[in-house]
Amino acid sequence: MPSFATTRTVRLALAGVASLAISACATVPGANVAAGSPITQQEAQMGAEYHPQFIAEFGGEMTGPYANYVQQVGQGIAVQSGLATRPDAFDVTLLNSSVNNAFAVPGGYVYVTRQLVGLMNNEAELAAVLGHEVGHVAARHSARRQAAAQRNQLGGLGIAILSSVLLGDNPLGNQIAQTAMQGSQLLTLKYSRGQEIEADNLGVQYLTRAGYDPRSMATLLQSLAAQNSLDTQLQGRGDATIPAWASTHPDPASRVQNALAQAGSGTGVTNRDTFMRRIDGLLYGDDPEQGVIEGSDFIHPELRLRFTAPQGFYMVNGTRAVSINGDAGRSQLTTGPFDGNLENYVRSVFRAIGGDQQQLAPSSTQRANVNGIPVVFGGARVNNGQQQVDVTVFAYDFGNGQAYHFQSITPAGQAATFNPMYNSMRKISASEAAQVVPRRIDIVTAGRSDTVQTLARRMAYSDAQEQRFRVLNGLFGDAQLVPGREYKIVVRAN
Repeated sequence: MPSFATTRTVRLALAGVASLAISACATVPGANVAAGSPITQQEAQMGAEYHPQFIAEFGGEMTGPYANYVQQVGQGIAVQSGLATRPDAFDVTLLNSSVNNAFAVPGGYVYVTRQLVGLMNNEAELAAVLGHEVGHVAARHSARRQAAAQRNQLGGLGIAILSSVLLGDNPLGNQIAQTAMQGSQLLTLKYSRGQEIEADNLGVQYLTRAGYDPRSMATLLQSLAAQNSLDTQLQGRGDATIPAWASTHPDPASRVQNALAQAGSGTGVTNRDTFMRRIDGLLYGDDPEQGVIEGSDFIHPELRLRFTAPQGFYMVNGTRAVSINGDAGRSQLTTGPFDGNLENYVRSVFRAIGGDQQQLAPSSTQRANVNGIPVVFGGARVNNGQQQVDVTVFAYDFGNGQAYHFQSITPAGQAATFNPMYNSMRKISASEAAQVVPRRIDIVTAGRSDTVQTLARRMAYSDAQEQRFRVLNGLFGDAQLVPGREYKIVVRAN
């Protein structure tokens, strides 16, 4: 939802993603190709066709020096796979997303988010992540998963959206409408432990061939495990996001020892100083142009709106929507086609949630006013095959030809869980919007008198400053600073 692209654009993008599901399941490019074989023409065509949709779904493509650096490193490691003989055969994209994520798809397309790049501490770790993802492609894991899904009729996209939400499969997949993750689930579905280990092992091989320190795969996995742990800790305060990489690439902590064993006594460069210099100033956390999560509040300075998530819930800021997740239910704020009639809008959202397999409509709709904004809301009780659940759509007419809505799901009888959130929605002034300032990574050199605590106090957060600083810099246990060495802090941009 960050940019809330025009309704027609959103609808067409999602429709295109759905068609990918059908065609991919029908043909499954690469399913019968031997692991390690060069990219086939069919794989290249599929990757090129859907590359723009992946970019649209994950915050957009970054350009400039940061993106150029990531592309250079990514192409250098990807060519070690044997999938192609030229580095420029690979398209490596830096995504403007605040979620820790990376993936690669058939055809030589490799993606990593700026947030995940910010978690790394040297160039070898960047190469390790990208090499791991290329390893999945070289082993044709994606194609084999799609073929298995087709055989088991679990391809994911012919199934009604509502059914997939209610049954659920992973932390980011359990969201109403799946708008933030639909496309990625087609080609970046959750991997098995065996596939993860194989991709780790291939990534270590690529690191060695490229001259990088092969132990960087293990240190990267250790940072990911620490980030997962910190995010889990912060969820109770309502300000954490679940890293997508952790849900599609499960259990990084258990893979650290395997990666170390694979690396053995191998040595190579890490290019830490170069990496630190090249990521200085990189945007960190939410991009204000896409809306920001501050504690339990979501603020979108361009759309001039703000709301507060209920206590005990955490938010995930996706490309098509912002999601609110908790044990007592899930909700999502997004947009849809609006003809000026809010009742029609609510009913169209219900139809979209139900999909082709389930005719879904509200039992009734009601009009109200929330902080000066006209609203219409309605609910329906449905059976998900396991239990009765309540689906609620709460829509707002912002008076500028645009409507926004929450679509929520709760256990039957608990639809009121999100009422405080619905009633917290309000428009914000230009001055309030101007106060939303992005965070960026600032590279600083530790002085002789500096400690973890002194640098952590410079982190632009009101909570968990030391924990955030340690995870960001890979300082585990009681590790301390090394005077004269460069470290990352997160500051408010000027």
